[in-house]
Amino acid sequence: MSKILEQISENVLEGQTKKVVELVEQAINEGCPVKDIINEGLIAGMNEVGELFKEGEVFVPEVLISAKAMNAGMELLKPLIQDGDVKKIGRIVMATVKGDLHDIGKKLVGMMMEGAGYEIIDLGVDIPPEKIVEAIKEYNPDLLGMSAMLTTTMVSMKDTIETLKESGLYEKVKVMVGGAPVTPNYAEEIGAHYSGDATAAVELANNLMGI
Repeated sequence: MSKILEQISENVLEGQTKKVVELVEQAINEGCPVKDIINEGLIAGMNEVGELFKEGEVFVPEVLISAKAMNAGMELLKPLIQDGDVKKIGRIVMATVKGDLHDIGKKLVGMMMEGAGYEIIDLGVDIPPEKIVEAIKEYNPDLLGMSAMLTTTMVSMKDTIETLKESGLYEKVKVMVGGAPVTPNYAEEIGAHYSGDATAAVELANNLMGI
């Protein structure tokens, strides 16, 4: 059985969506446990992609292709997932802040987070502080991830944190920020946690969650 899981993992790494779908179907037909297909096949492959990304061996386009292959496999498994098959380790609300329409970095972080076992609620782009605060109230996440790719929109991160404080929600959620112009100093200044790329974001999330 482990051979087919290895093949799933390898094909996720190589971004072979069609092959991943075929192998996942085969694993299902052979009676392989759903949680093994997810953890030892799909997620194992994505973790390897994360490591290579961190080492500079692969870049954003390859990661997105691998994530697409992983998601195609997950789609087949979703109807078969029982409670307990996939233990969600935390919930994260994500948004690109007000005035900013950049999406790729945030999407990448979301895919890596999902691969690591987080439930993702992606609000999209150009999201004002009030909307983010509403989502925190509605979804009660463990983490909030905000992205900005322009120096001019970074201030919206600060505004969002101020709004969270005014709403009494700042203590209830751990805030993560990232994006090209964002620095560790700026994150500290506004009361958030900084991550430089998608792999670092997963590591930071795990640290904040005590995993």
